[in-house]
Amino acid sequence: QVQLVESGGGAVQPGGSLRLSCELTGMMFSVSAMGWYRQAPGKQRELVAAFTTGGNTKYADSVKGRFTISRNDAKNTVWLQMNSLRPEDTAVYYCNLGLRIPDYSDYAPSGSWGQGTQVTVSS
Repeated sequence: QVQLVESGGGAVQPGGSLRLSCELTGMMFSVSAMGWYRQAPGKQRELVAAFTTGGNTKYADSVKGRFTISRNDAKNTVWLQMNSLRPEDTAVYYCNLGLRIPDYSDYAPSGSWGQGTQVTVSS
């Protein structure tokens, strides 16, 4: 059974940093597309950053240059390093296991999600 367990959220002031972690269990991690999504109150869930099926990285325009997705296949873990945080980054962040799709440069979410971790950016 696939499980995604997240950690690392919290409250931080604007300009601060946080690192989110997501551990995948129940399947082979090294061949997996993985992504981070977020959902703010009253808004749709949106893709923040991802590793595609081809191993490329993909970022939302709003986080480019500030957020970095990384992974360690030996630890079955993917991280999201978030720097220069802004109040508009406030949301619940979710880890997702991606589908294996023909377009190796794109990302498609599966139905496997982590429990979510709250990130609050406020002064």
